[in-house]
Amino acid sequence: MYSLILDLYALMLRLFAPFSKKANRMLKGEKQTFTILKKKREVNASYIWFHAASLSEFEQERPLIERIKKEKPEYKILLTFFSFSGYETQKYYAWADIICYLPLDTNHNVVRFLNGAEPTMAFFIQPDFCFNYLDELAFRNIPVFSISSIFHRKQFLFRWYGKSYLNILRSYTYFFVQNEESHIILTEKEFNNVIVNGNTRFDRVFEIYEQKKHLPLIDEFLNKSETHKSCTLIAGNTYPKDENLILPYFDQHPEMKLIIVPHTINKSRLRNLQYKINRPCLLYSQATKSNIGGCDCLIIDWYGLLPSIYRYGNAAYIGGGFHSCTHNILEAAAYGIPVLFGPNYQRSHEACDILTAGGGMTALDAAEFSRIMDALLIYSHWQQEIGEKAGKFVAENRGATETIYSYLYQSEYIK
Repeated sequence: MYSLILDLYALMLRLFAPFSKKANRMLKGEKQTFTILKKKREVNASYIWFHAASLSEFEQERPLIERIKKEKPEYKILLTFFSFSGYETQKYYAWADIICYLPLDTNHNVVRFLNGAEPTMAFFIQPDFCFNYLDELAFRNIPVFSISSIFHRKQFLFRWYGKSYLNILRSYTYFFVQNEESHIILTEKEFNNVIVNGNTRFDRVFEIYEQKKHLPLIDEFLNKSETHKSCTLIAGNTYPKDENLILPYFDQHPEMKLIIVPHTINKSRLRNLQYKINRPCLLYSQATKSNIGGCDCLIIDWYGLLPSIYRYGNAAYIGGGFHSCTHNILEAAAYGIPVLFGPNYQRSHEACDILTAGGGMTALDAAEFSRIMDALLIYSHWQQEIGEKAGKFVAENRGATETIYSYLYQSEYIK
Protein backbone atom coordinates (compact mmCIF):
# COMPACT_ATOMS: atom_id res chain seq x y z
CA MET A 1 0.00 0.00 0.00
CA TYR A 2 2.81 2.43 0.92
CA SER A 3 4.60 1.76 -2.37
CA LEU A 4 1.35 2.24 -4.29
CA ILE A 5 0.77 5.63 -2.64
CA LEU A 6 4.32 6.68 -3.57
CA ASP A 7 3.81 5.61 -7.16
CA LEU A 8 0.54 7.55 -7.40
CA TYR A 9 2.15 10.64 -5.89
CA ALA A 10 5.06 10.46 -8.34
CA LEU A 11 2.62 10.09 -11.23
CA MET A 12 0.56 13.09 -10.10
CA LEU A 13 3.71 15.19 -9.70
CA ARG A 14 4.79 14.41 -13.25
CA LEU A 15 1.30 15.12 -14.62
CA PHE A 16 1.07 18.50 -12.88
CA ALA A 17 4.66 19.57 -13.54
CA PRO A 18 3.94 21.17 -16.98
CA PHE A 19 1.15 23.28 -15.44
CA SER A 20 2.45 23.99 -11.94
CA LYS A 21 5.59 25.99 -11.21
CA LYS A 22 5.78 24.44 -7.75
CA ALA A 23 5.44 20.83 -9.00
CA ASN A 24 7.92 21.47 -11.80
CA ARG A 25 10.57 22.86 -9.45
CA MET A 26 10.09 20.03 -6.97
CA LEU A 27 10.49 17.44 -9.71
CA LYS A 28 13.62 19.11 -11.09
CA GLY A 29 14.98 19.62 -7.58
CA GLU A 30 14.69 15.94 -6.72
CA LYS A 31 16.52 14.98 -9.92
CA GLN A 32 19.31 17.46 -9.15
CA THR A 33 19.88 16.11 -5.63
CA PHE A 34 22.23 13.33 -6.70
CA THR A 35 24.33 15.75 -8.76
CA ILE A 36 24.49 18.17 -5.81
CA LEU A 37 25.70 15.43 -3.48
CA LYS A 38 28.34 14.29 -5.94
CA LYS A 39 29.69 17.82 -6.43
CA LYS A 40 29.49 19.21 -2.89
CA ARG A 41 30.06 16.34 -0.50
CA GLU A 42 33.58 16.49 0.94
CA VAL A 43 35.45 13.19 1.13
CA ASN A 44 36.23 12.02 4.70
CA ALA A 45 33.99 14.69 6.28
CA SER A 46 31.36 13.71 8.86
CA TYR A 47 27.88 14.78 7.73
CA ILE A 48 24.86 15.05 9.99
CA TRP A 49 21.64 14.79 8.01
CA PHE A 50 18.61 16.89 8.97
CA HIS A 51 15.40 16.38 7.02
CA ALA A 52 12.51 18.87 7.17
CA ALA A 53 9.37 18.06 5.25
CA SER A 54 8.33 21.72 5.42
CA LEU A 55 9.53 25.18 6.40
CA SER A 56 7.74 24.79 9.74
CA GLU A 57 9.67 21.60 10.52
CA PHE A 58 12.93 23.29 9.56
CA GLU A 59 12.30 25.96 12.18
CA GLN A 60 12.10 23.16 14.77
CA GLU A 61 15.42 21.67 13.63
CA ARG A 62 17.21 24.98 13.24
CA PRO A 63 18.17 25.53 16.93
CA LEU A 64 19.85 22.11 17.08
CA ILE A 65 21.63 22.60 13.74
CA GLU A 66 23.11 25.89 14.91
CA ARG A 67 24.01 24.56 18.35
CA ILE A 68 25.95 21.68 16.79
CA LYS A 69 27.75 23.95 14.31
CA LYS A 70 28.71 26.41 17.05
CA GLU A 71 30.02 23.73 19.41
CA LYS A 72 31.40 21.27 16.83
CA PRO A 73 32.15 23.13 13.57
CA GLU A 74 34.06 20.13 12.22
CA TYR A 75 30.73 18.44 11.51
CA LYS A 76 29.08 19.18 8.17
CA ILE A 77 25.32 19.65 7.87
CA LEU A 78 23.24 18.09 5.11
CA LEU A 79 19.77 19.66 5.03
CA THR A 80 16.98 18.23 2.89
CA PHE A 81 13.44 19.44 2.22
CA PHE A 82 10.36 17.86 0.79
CA SER A 83 8.30 21.01 0.30
CA PHE A 84 8.76 23.71 -2.32
CA SER A 85 8.32 26.59 0.16
CA GLY A 86 10.82 25.11 2.61
CA TYR A 87 13.55 24.63 0.03
CA GLU A 88 13.01 27.93 -1.81
CA THR A 89 13.04 29.93 1.43
CA GLN A 90 16.11 28.28 2.96
CA LYS A 91 18.26 27.18 0.00
CA TYR A 92 20.93 29.71 1.03
CA TYR A 93 20.79 28.92 4.77
CA ALA A 94 24.31 29.67 5.99
CA TRP A 95 24.60 27.01 8.71
CA ALA A 96 24.10 24.08 6.31
CA ASP A 97 26.87 22.84 4.04
CA ILE A 98 24.63 21.05 1.53
CA ILE A 99 20.95 21.86 0.90
CA CYS A 100 18.75 19.89 -1.49
CA TYR A 101 15.39 18.22 -2.01
CA LEU A 102 14.89 14.74 -0.59
CA PRO A 103 14.14 12.27 -3.40
CA LEU A 104 10.93 10.31 -3.13
CA ASP A 105 11.03 7.41 -0.66
CA THR A 106 11.47 4.58 -3.18
CA ASN A 107 13.97 1.78 -2.60
CA HIS A 108 16.09 2.88 -5.58
CA ASN A 109 16.19 6.53 -4.49
CA VAL A 110 16.93 5.64 -0.87
CA VAL A 111 19.97 3.51 -1.66
CA ARG A 112 21.29 6.04 -4.17
CA PHE A 113 20.77 8.98 -1.79
CA LEU A 114 22.42 7.34 1.22
CA ASN A 115 25.34 6.14 -0.92
CA GLY A 116 25.90 9.74 -1.99
CA ALA A 117 25.27 11.38 1.39
CA GLU A 118 26.93 8.88 3.76
CA PRO A 119 25.54 10.56 6.91
CA THR A 120 26.94 9.70 10.34
CA MET A 121 23.50 10.26 11.89
CA ALA A 122 20.07 11.57 10.85
CA PHE A 123 17.31 13.70 12.37
CA PHE A 124 13.63 13.78 11.51
CA ILE A 125 10.67 15.72 12.93
CA GLN A 126 7.50 14.50 14.61
CA PRO A 127 8.28 11.82 13.28
CA ASP A 128 8.66 11.72 9.52
CA PHE A 129 7.22 8.55 8.01
CA CYS A 130 9.87 7.97 5.33
CA PHE A 131 9.68 4.24 5.91
CA ASN A 132 12.17 3.11 3.28
CA TYR A 133 14.72 5.68 4.43
CA LEU A 134 14.27 4.54 8.03
CA ASP A 135 14.60 0.90 7.10
CA GLU A 136 17.81 1.48 5.14
CA LEU A 137 19.31 3.71 7.85
CA ALA A 138 18.75 0.92 10.37
CA PHE A 139 20.26 -1.64 7.98
CA ARG A 140 23.39 0.52 7.71
CA ASN A 141 23.54 1.03 11.51
CA ILE A 142 23.24 4.81 11.14
CA PRO A 143 21.76 6.43 14.28
CA VAL A 144 18.49 8.23 13.57
CA PHE A 145 16.61 10.51 15.96
CA SER A 146 13.09 11.88 16.06
CA ILE A 147 12.87 15.29 17.70
CA SER A 148 9.84 17.31 18.83
CA SER A 149 7.67 14.23 18.23
CA ILE A 150 3.98 14.00 19.08
CA PHE A 151 1.99 10.76 19.05
CA HIS A 152 -1.72 10.25 19.65
CA ARG A 153 -3.83 7.12 19.86
CA LYS A 154 -5.83 7.87 16.72
CA GLN A 155 -2.75 7.73 14.50
CA PHE A 156 -2.83 4.88 12.00
CA LEU A 157 0.36 3.51 13.57
CA PHE A 158 -1.63 2.38 16.58
CA ARG A 159 -4.53 0.81 14.70
CA TRP A 160 -4.65 -2.87 13.72
CA TYR A 161 -3.75 -2.03 10.12
CA GLY A 162 -0.71 0.03 11.12
CA LYS A 163 1.25 -2.65 12.97
CA SER A 164 3.83 -3.20 10.21
CA TYR A 165 4.48 0.55 9.96
CA LEU A 166 4.82 0.81 13.74
CA ASN A 167 7.58 -1.80 13.62
CA ILE A 168 9.53 0.35 11.17
CA LEU A 169 9.64 3.10 13.83
CA ARG A 170 11.88 0.77 15.79
CA SER A 171 14.56 1.96 13.38
CA TYR A 172 14.79 5.14 15.45
CA THR A 173 17.65 5.27 17.91
CA TYR A 174 15.85 7.71 20.20
CA PHE A 175 12.62 9.69 20.40
CA PHE A 176 12.55 13.18 21.92
CA VAL A 177 8.81 13.71 22.41
CA GLN A 178 6.88 16.83 23.28
CA ASN A 179 4.49 15.55 25.94
CA GLU A 180 3.79 12.81 28.47
CA GLU A 181 0.94 11.34 26.42
CA SER A 182 3.36 10.56 23.59
CA HIS A 183 5.73 8.94 26.08
CA ILE A 184 2.98 6.75 27.50
CA ILE A 185 1.76 5.66 24.06
CA LEU A 186 5.25 4.61 22.95
CA THR A 187 6.13 2.83 26.19
CA GLU A 188 2.88 0.87 25.96
CA LYS A 189 4.18 -0.39 22.61
CA GLU A 190 7.48 -1.37 24.28
CA PHE A 191 9.55 1.55 23.05
CA ASN A 192 12.09 2.22 25.80
CA ASN A 193 14.13 4.81 23.92
CA VAL A 194 11.90 7.80 24.70
CA ILE A 195 12.32 11.01 26.69
CA VAL A 196 9.90 13.92 27.22
CA ASN A 197 11.79 17.12 26.50
CA GLY A 198 9.31 19.53 24.90
CA ASN A 199 9.39 21.32 21.58
CA THR A 200 12.49 22.90 20.03
CA ARG A 201 10.17 25.39 18.33
CA PHE A 202 9.99 27.31 21.62
CA ASP A 203 13.76 27.82 21.50
CA ARG A 204 13.59 29.03 17.91
CA VAL A 205 10.77 31.54 18.36
CA PHE A 206 12.40 32.93 21.50
CA GLU A 207 15.62 33.37 19.55
CA ILE A 208 13.73 35.33 16.86
CA TYR A 209 12.10 37.40 19.59
CA GLU A 210 15.49 38.29 21.09
CA GLN A 211 16.86 39.30 17.68
CA LYS A 212 14.02 41.82 17.18
CA LYS A 213 14.73 42.08 13.47
CA HIS A 214 14.24 45.58 12.13
CA LEU A 215 12.07 45.97 9.02
CA PRO A 216 12.27 49.62 7.90
CA LEU A 217 9.23 49.50 5.59
CA ILE A 218 7.03 48.11 8.38
CA ASP A 219 8.20 50.97 10.60
CA GLU A 220 7.25 53.43 7.86
CA PHE A 221 3.86 51.75 7.43
CA LEU A 222 3.03 52.10 11.11
CA ASN A 223 4.52 55.54 11.72
CA LYS A 224 3.22 57.35 8.63
CA SER A 225 -0.52 57.77 8.77
CA GLU A 226 -3.03 60.54 8.20
CA THR A 227 -4.80 59.56 11.41
CA HIS A 228 -3.60 57.84 14.55
CA LYS A 229 -4.11 54.10 14.52
CA SER A 230 -4.63 52.59 17.98
CA CYS A 231 -4.22 48.93 17.08
CA THR A 232 -2.25 46.87 14.59
CA LEU A 233 -3.45 43.35 13.91
CA ILE A 234 -1.02 40.87 12.36
CA ALA A 235 -2.89 38.13 10.50
CA GLY A 236 -0.51 35.29 9.66
CA ASN A 237 -0.91 32.21 7.46
CA THR A 238 -4.46 33.13 6.52
CA TYR A 239 -6.90 31.33 4.25
CA PRO A 240 -9.98 32.90 2.61
CA LYS A 241 -12.25 31.70 5.46
CA ASP A 242 -10.00 33.43 7.99
CA GLU A 243 -10.14 36.62 5.96
CA ASN A 244 -13.94 36.47 5.92
CA LEU A 245 -13.76 37.16 9.67
CA ILE A 246 -10.98 39.70 9.65
CA LEU A 247 -11.68 41.95 6.68
CA PRO A 248 -15.30 43.03 7.45
CA TYR A 249 -14.21 44.00 10.95
CA PHE A 250 -11.16 45.82 9.64
CA ASP A 251 -13.28 47.76 7.12
CA GLN A 252 -15.49 49.02 9.94
CA HIS A 253 -12.68 50.16 12.25
CA PRO A 254 -10.59 52.99 10.80
CA GLU A 255 -8.53 53.10 14.01
CA MET A 256 -6.95 49.77 12.99
CA LYS A 257 -4.09 48.88 10.74
CA LEU A 258 -3.72 45.42 9.31
CA ILE A 259 -0.71 43.41 8.16
CA ILE A 260 -1.85 40.22 6.49
CA VAL A 261 0.34 37.29 5.42
CA PRO A 262 -1.61 34.75 3.34
CA HIS A 263 -0.61 31.11 3.67
CA THR A 264 -0.37 30.72 -0.12
CA ILE A 265 1.41 33.42 -2.11
CA ASN A 266 0.72 33.53 -5.84
CA LYS A 267 -0.69 36.09 -8.28
CA SER A 268 -4.23 34.75 -8.27
CA ARG A 269 -4.41 34.52 -4.47
CA LEU A 270 -3.00 38.01 -3.97
CA ARG A 271 -5.33 39.50 -6.58
CA ASN A 272 -8.40 37.97 -4.92
CA LEU A 273 -7.26 39.16 -1.51
CA GLN A 274 -6.73 42.72 -2.67
CA TYR A 275 -10.18 42.70 -4.26
CA LYS A 276 -11.80 41.89 -0.90
CA ILE A 277 -10.14 44.78 0.98
CA ASN A 278 -12.12 48.05 0.88
CA ARG A 279 -9.47 50.27 2.46
CA PRO A 280 -6.16 51.45 0.94
CA CYS A 281 -3.83 48.45 0.74
CA LEU A 282 -0.46 47.67 -0.78
CA LEU A 283 1.67 44.65 -1.53
CA TYR A 284 4.92 44.58 0.42
CA SER A 285 6.87 43.96 -2.80
CA GLN A 286 5.50 47.21 -4.22
CA ALA A 287 5.97 49.30 -1.08
CA THR A 288 8.40 52.19 -0.84
CA LYS A 289 8.98 54.83 1.79
CA SER A 290 7.10 57.33 -0.34
CA ASN A 291 3.90 55.29 -0.92
CA ILE A 292 3.53 53.11 2.17
CA GLY A 293 2.20 55.85 4.42
CA GLY A 294 -0.99 56.15 2.40
CA CYS A 295 -2.24 52.62 3.05
CA ASP A 296 -4.01 51.01 5.98
CA CYS A 297 -3.39 47.40 5.04
CA LEU A 298 -0.11 45.80 4.03
CA ILE A 299 -0.13 42.40 2.30
CA ILE A 300 3.12 40.50 2.74
CA ASP A 301 3.93 38.67 -0.49
CA TRP A 302 7.37 37.41 0.57
CA TYR A 303 8.08 34.11 2.31
CA GLY A 304 10.04 34.09 5.57
CA LEU A 305 9.16 37.50 7.02
CA LEU A 306 6.19 36.54 9.19
CA PRO A 307 8.09 35.52 12.37
CA SER A 308 9.77 38.93 12.51
CA ILE A 309 6.62 40.86 11.60
CA TYR A 310 4.68 39.73 14.68
CA ARG A 311 6.78 42.09 16.81
CA TYR A 312 4.92 45.03 15.25
CA GLY A 313 1.47 43.87 16.34
CA ASN A 314 -0.81 44.64 19.27
CA ALA A 315 -2.56 41.33 18.62
CA ALA A 316 -2.22 38.43 16.21
CA TYR A 317 -4.66 36.24 14.35
CA ILE A 318 -3.23 32.88 13.27
CA GLY A 319 -4.83 31.28 10.21
CA GLY A 320 -5.76 27.69 9.52
CA GLY A 321 -8.41 27.34 12.21
CA PHE A 322 -11.19 27.24 9.62
CA HIS A 323 -9.12 24.91 7.45
CA SER A 324 -7.35 21.72 8.61
CA CYS A 325 -5.65 23.14 11.71
CA THR A 326 -4.31 26.34 13.24
CA HIS A 327 -0.77 27.17 12.14
CA ASN A 328 2.18 28.13 14.35
CA ILE A 329 0.96 30.28 17.25
CA LEU A 330 4.32 30.48 19.04
CA GLU A 331 5.96 32.96 16.67
CA ALA A 332 3.38 35.56 17.69
CA ALA A 333 3.08 34.58 21.34
CA ALA A 334 6.83 35.09 21.88
CA TYR A 335 6.33 38.85 21.50
CA GLY A 336 3.84 38.98 24.36
CA ILE A 337 0.72 39.78 22.35
CA PRO A 338 -2.74 38.13 22.46
CA VAL A 339 -3.15 35.30 19.96
CA LEU A 340 -6.47 34.55 18.22
CA PHE A 341 -7.35 31.59 16.00
CA GLY A 342 -10.26 29.63 14.60
CA PRO A 343 -12.06 26.55 15.98
CA ASN A 344 -9.97 23.78 14.36
CA TYR A 345 -7.01 23.95 16.70
CA GLN A 346 -7.17 20.58 18.48
CA ARG A 347 -4.32 19.06 16.44
CA SER A 348 -2.02 21.89 17.52
CA HIS A 349 -0.53 20.99 20.88
CA GLU A 350 0.72 24.55 21.37
CA ALA A 351 -2.69 26.09 20.59
CA CYS A 352 -4.38 23.88 23.17
CA ASP A 353 -1.76 24.75 25.77
CA ILE A 354 -1.83 28.50 25.18
CA LEU A 355 -5.61 28.50 25.71
CA THR A 356 -5.03 26.79 29.06
CA ALA A 357 -2.32 29.32 29.89
CA GLY A 358 -4.70 32.21 29.15
CA GLY A 359 -2.56 33.71 26.37
CA GLY A 360 -4.82 32.79 23.46
CA MET A 361 -8.45 32.92 22.37
CA THR A 362 -10.45 31.08 19.77
CA ALA A 363 -13.23 32.57 17.61
CA LEU A 364 -15.90 30.20 16.33
CA ASP A 365 -17.39 32.71 13.91
CA ALA A 366 -17.35 36.36 12.77
CA ALA A 367 -19.55 37.52 15.64
CA GLU A 368 -17.22 36.06 18.26
CA PHE A 369 -14.18 37.46 16.47
CA SER A 370 -15.80 40.92 16.59
CA ARG A 371 -16.54 40.62 20.32
CA ILE A 372 -12.95 39.63 21.09
CA MET A 373 -11.50 42.41 18.95
CA ASP A 374 -13.84 45.00 20.47
CA ALA A 375 -12.65 44.01 23.94
CA LEU A 376 -8.98 44.17 22.92
CA LEU A 377 -9.48 47.64 21.42
CA ILE A 378 -11.43 49.02 24.36
CA TYR A 379 -9.69 47.42 27.35
CA SER A 380 -5.97 47.95 26.92
CA HIS A 381 -5.20 46.44 30.32
CA TRP A 382 -6.94 43.19 29.25
CA GLN A 383 -4.94 43.17 26.01
CA GLN A 384 -1.75 43.59 28.03
CA GLU A 385 -2.69 40.88 30.55
CA ILE A 386 -3.39 38.27 27.87
CA GLY A 387 -0.24 39.25 25.98
CA GLU A 388 1.90 38.82 29.09
CA LYS A 389 0.50 35.32 29.61
CA ALA A 390 1.30 34.46 25.98
CA GLY A 391 4.89 35.66 26.35
CA LYS A 392 5.31 33.81 29.64
CA PHE A 393 4.00 30.61 28.04
CA VAL A 394 6.80 30.71 25.45
CA ALA A 395 9.55 31.73 27.85
CA GLU A 396 8.77 28.96 30.33
CA ASN A 397 8.80 26.17 27.75
CA ARG A 398 12.29 26.69 26.34
CA GLY A 399 15.15 24.23 26.72
CA ALA A 400 14.41 21.27 24.42
CA THR A 401 17.45 21.96 22.24
CA GLU A 402 19.82 21.83 25.19
CA THR A 403 18.37 18.49 26.34
CA ILE A 404 18.91 16.92 22.91
CA TYR A 405 22.43 18.28 22.51
CA SER A 406 23.42 17.13 26.00
CA TYR A 407 22.17 13.62 25.25
CA LEU A 408 24.07 13.47 21.94
CA TYR A 409 27.26 14.67 23.60
CA GLN A 410 27.06 12.50 26.72
CA SER A 411 26.16 9.43 24.65
CA GLU A 412 29.11 10.21 22.36
CA TYR A 413 27.11 10.42 19.16
CA ILE A 414 28.78 13.82 18.88
CA LYS A 415 32.41 13.71 19.97
